[in-house]
Amino acid sequence: MFKFVVLAVLVGLAAAQRPTQYSSPEAAAEVRSFSSDVSPDGSYRYSFETSNGIAAQEQGVGGVQAAGAASHTSPEGVPIALTYTADENGFHPEGAHLPVPPPVPEYVGRALAWIAAHPQKEEYVAKPLRF
Repeated sequence: MFKFVVLAVLVGLAAAQRPTQYSSPEAAAEVRSFSSDVSPDGSYRYSFETSNGIAAQEQGVGGVQAAGAASHTSPEGVPIALTYTADENGFHPEGAHLPVPPPVPEYVGRALAWIAAHPQKEEYVAKPLRF
């Protein structure tokens, strides 16, 4: 019985050491650097970098505004770099990898300019007559 238990443990250890279809080099990534600072006034700053090339940093004031950047390499080997700001006007990312909307057709631009130059006037609504 003891030999069977030892054999089962050895088989389990061998299976645990064998790579599976779900393992990747990314699974062994380690944090190379990390820093974080939070001030009593709500401002903060953090940054980190990992051994597999992922890096990020951000600074801001909690719940008010933030600005930062992140980078990594895509599975296809393409370097990805993102910068962003976030404030009362929303989240504003920038990066060459982000999709770009098609240009506004010229006739739509002209129509929007005309509408802006000719705001709709309030229509006069007649009051009912009293007898």
